[in-house]
Amino acid sequence: MKGNSLLRSRYLPLFVWICGLLVVWEAVSWMLLHVVKTPLAQSKLPYVHEVAATLWKYSGTLLKEGGATFGNAGLGFLIGAAAGVLLAVLMSLSKIIERLAFPYAVASQMIPILGLAPIIYGIVRDEQVSRIIISGYITFFPVALNMLRGLRSVDPSAVELMHSCAAKPWAVYWKLKLPAALPGLFGGLKIAAPLAVTGAILVELMGARHGIGVIMLRNLYYGPSHTYMFWSTVLVGALLGIASYWLMTLIERFAAPWQPEFRPKGGDR
Repeated sequence: MKGNSLLRSRYLPLFVWICGLLVVWEAVSWMLLHVVKTPLAQSKLPYVHEVAATLWKYSGTLLKEGGATFGNAGLGFLIGAAAGVLLAVLMSLSKIIERLAFPYAVASQMIPILGLAPIIYGIVRDEQVSRIIISGYITFFPVALNMLRGLRSVDPSAVELMHSCAAKPWAVYWKLKLPAALPGLFGGLKIAAPLAVTGAILVELMGARHGIGVIMLRNLYYGPSHTYMFWSTVLVGALLGIASYWLMTLIERFAAPWQPEFRPKGGDR
């Protein structure tokens, strides 16, 4: 019974994929080094066990710098998400506000982050504030767009029913529209959370003093002698993005538990 439940577990395919990927990675790395004899083979694809050993050896430093990146990205993410939700609510209340704000919100996303990050860093001259601004900027648009779609996904007959019961506008939003918009909101949050971490790391590459991006850049400059440390910082950056996505999924599970994927057997309520 336990074996069958394990096979049915949703985590088993993920476990198999990760193990398979690591085995293939280790095999290709060995082939590059000993069979193909590629110059600087370990710089191109290092051994997994060596990267894991470096992660363990410098875990304290990586946790400290990763925490600085995650903290600033998280603060910017919260500010950007709050601004996105506020704009979505205002646009759902007024067509005039939507016509005035939405085109500029779309146009703001046309600016490449790679070009915007050094501009913001040059103006602010503060690594922490720059990371917060860029993370908030990346978060703002997907949250606003998905929240607006969620607010407009409400069945018009349900809104008419509440109006016929003399419900006040705030009650319509609080009891009907906002709960209906939660799946859309969390869809935007799950898109934006890893991007916010990436934005914070990008600012750190511009010359900050703390953060996982700083260690990443330093070890990239040092070349082959610091290959394993460089790959370790890349993995930590990826893990920070994955952790932010999982954190949003966990919060969504508690905030909107009626969604099919969170019910034991899926399907209808």
